[in-house]
Amino acid sequence: MSGAHFETVLRLGDNALILGQRLSEWCGHSPFLEEDIAIANTALDHIGRARMLLSHAGELEGRGRSEDDLAYLRDEREFRNFLMVELPVGDFAFTLVRQFMLDVYHRELYALLKGSADETLAAIASKAVKECAYHVRRSGEWILRLGDGTSESHDRAQSALDELWGYSHELFAGDAVDRAMADAKVVPDLADVCEPWRREVEATLTEATLQIPHDDWQATGGREGVHTEHMGHLLAELQVLQRTYPELEW
Repeated sequence: MSGAHFETVLRLGDNALILGQRLSEWCGHSPFLEEDIAIANTALDHIGRARMLLSHAGELEGRGRSEDDLAYLRDEREFRNFLMVELPVGDFAFTLVRQFMLDVYHRELYALLKGSADETLAAIASKAVKECAYHVRRSGEWILRLGDGTSESHDRAQSALDELWGYSHELFAGDAVDRAMADAKVVPDLADVCEPWRREVEATLTEATLQIPHDDWQATGGREGVHTEHMGHLLAELQVLQRTYPELEW
């Protein structure tokens, strides 16, 4: 069970780290100053969450690896994040559609993780859920603006949704690790996250006049270390300083 426990916390940390890295790419490139600050702050929320989760994962593993070791000294196949979070940022609509789906997922997940039998994870969740509530409100408002805005904003949002929808299934594709940790009350049953997620996401998309795609394809593999072609390029940027100057300290 300890191995499954480590794997579970590592997955959460990897999702936060990689999503934070992607969002940070908007810094200095957002459509306007207020949004530049908002996206940068959201990226920092995820990176801060990643620090806590990866530090906890290192403690659970018991091999002396720190949060920095886990972030900077693992290869692509050792990362356990969802494929959705590693996709390039694309245009503003792509980033916000992805963010909205993930924000609702994280809010529902972390709300339930507050009751985790893992007291450290429960404490992290108690902090994260406050951030998640703000994230959902912000990205949800953007979905309505983009979907029910101009013809161009609608088309861009719909195109992003069509591209991303198949990746959303991985959020709820449970495996033996998830089942073991749900039985141990460390994490919730994914069905308890999926139902409210689908209800809110579909309601918001409908209000935004966006067409919900058919479930005709599903991308999986990220949590087993099988990633898209984009992951290696992302890690090259994320890890370059530590790889170039090993054991560097500020």
